[in-house]
Amino acid sequence: MTEDHDAAAAIEQGKTALGIEFGSTRIKAVLIDESYRVIAQGDHGWENHLDNGIWTYPLSEVWSGLQDAYHKLAQDVSDRYHVQLTKIGVMGFSAMMHGYLPFDADGNLLVPFRTWRNTMTEKASRALTKLFNYNIPQRYSIAHFYQAILNGEEHVPHVAFLTTLAGYVHWQLTGKKVLGIGDASGMFPIDPVTHTYNAHDIAAFDAIDAVRSLGIHIENLLPTPLTAGSDAGVLTAHGAHLLDPTGTLQPGARLAPPEGDAGTGMVATNSVRPRTGNISAGTSIFGMVVLEKPLKSAHPEVDPVATPAGDLAGMSHANNFTTDLNAWVHLFGQFAQAAGVKLSTSDLFRILFNAAIDPKADPDGGGLLNYCLYSGEPLVGVEEGRPLFAHSPTTHMNLANFMRVQLFSAFSPVTVGMRVMTHDEGVRIDRLVGHGGVFATPVVAQKLLAAAVDAPITVMSTASEGGPWGMAVLADYLRHTSVPLADFLDTRVFKDVKSTTIAPDPADVAGFEKFLQRFNAGMPVEKAAIAALPEDGQ
Repeated sequence: MTEDHDAAAAIEQGKTALGIEFGSTRIKAVLIDESYRVIAQGDHGWENHLDNGIWTYPLSEVWSGLQDAYHKLAQDVSDRYHVQLTKIGVMGFSAMMHGYLPFDADGNLLVPFRTWRNTMTEKASRALTKLFNYNIPQRYSIAHFYQAILNGEEHVPHVAFLTTLAGYVHWQLTGKKVLGIGDASGMFPIDPVTHTYNAHDIAAFDAIDAVRSLGIHIENLLPTPLTAGSDAGVLTAHGAHLLDPTGTLQPGARLAPPEGDAGTGMVATNSVRPRTGNISAGTSIFGMVVLEKPLKSAHPEVDPVATPAGDLAGMSHANNFTTDLNAWVHLFGQFAQAAGVKLSTSDLFRILFNAAIDPKADPDGGGLLNYCLYSGEPLVGVEEGRPLFAHSPTTHMNLANFMRVQLFSAFSPVTVGMRVMTHDEGVRIDRLVGHGGVFATPVVAQKLLAAAVDAPITVMSTASEGGPWGMAVLADYLRHTSVPLADFLDTRVFKDVKSTTIAPDPADVAGFEKFLQRFNAGMPVEKAAIAALPEDGQ
């Protein structure tokens, strides 16, 4: 009862921090107290749409989903503590990174939101990578904009502002066209010294003939990048009504710079110092390593980004992770239901995941092959995806091997960029932390990820909190800016957090290597499926 009383007092006094993250399948809101304990939460499920070949979310669903997640959080506050959520001390918004949201001078969206999942900007990506000598992945905002210029799209001359999903929501709630530097680094290259957009690359982009003919200066179209702890505005009356249409929430809360899910993942795993890293696993999966120095050359497998504090980091980003895995788990759930067995979702995941490390599982998955590719995956050279499971007549087919290759397949693409950093560039990693829902089942994903990257994997007790909690922590950092972000995390947020570390098992490492060879050798099968099966399944 004391904890509930303390939480109620913190809520009434506004001694709280709110983090809301727009993930690929969930919009999740988390309210924390000054001890970084989650005291209330709410969420809203949503799915991207494939509209005329473009992966998108309508802006109407952005707002209806945000309002629903916030409403559920406010209801959770009322149900638990019997108080109304009328004021919040600090808050912040984060979202899936990058993509393309172009607005005209009146604030109208010119084309539907093009998400990170689209792989339609290869020509622009290659040209800009060569121009900047700096890898520009297909999902980066500047690649989308330049591709639209190259395509001669009608909306291009009317673009007055470009931003990300987190930047858009923040703009509407505060009136400020700003962006956390980590998210901004996925729009346009960032200078790690000045913490602004790279001046050389700005000039180079503006000098492109097709850009110069438009009479634009790219920096004028981009949000202002801000490091963690910077003043990013306050919740306006209009913003409070957008978030809470009931009128209960008061305006005036201070907002942190809006960040991308990579930045919140780094914060949630205390991985913002050089030589620390994390693996964030959700609908997509990315491995992040904070660099001691810039990479020697541009690599298409490694995305250059920034931490929320503005330090350089390398990211290996794979578009696909849990979508196919979840589909199989749900299929087994339907079988259980048909058999009259009632299992919760958590029990389903526990039973199936644990099968992957059952003694019946062969180290390499028994010769089975799986591709979890729902969408294009540049890391393995495909522009579209087709989920695919295959095996030869002589392979060892059982549940243990089936689930093992599901997880091995999901981890395979992200290892490409991680190996470029550690093998080709000599990047050193002192600690690699895993987080995301896949780690909610103890040991399994942690053990198999350790095999995939051949390095110890640490999972913290906060691992399942993920990005929204990390965003709430970044919001609370507004109150503690007298110390560097890394010290704030070490000495306040994570000082008492428990963790477990699993070292790679040599048998698992060898098994993953054998599976990976099969995965790479079988890519022609995946490409044949892409050619043979229409994307819409018709």
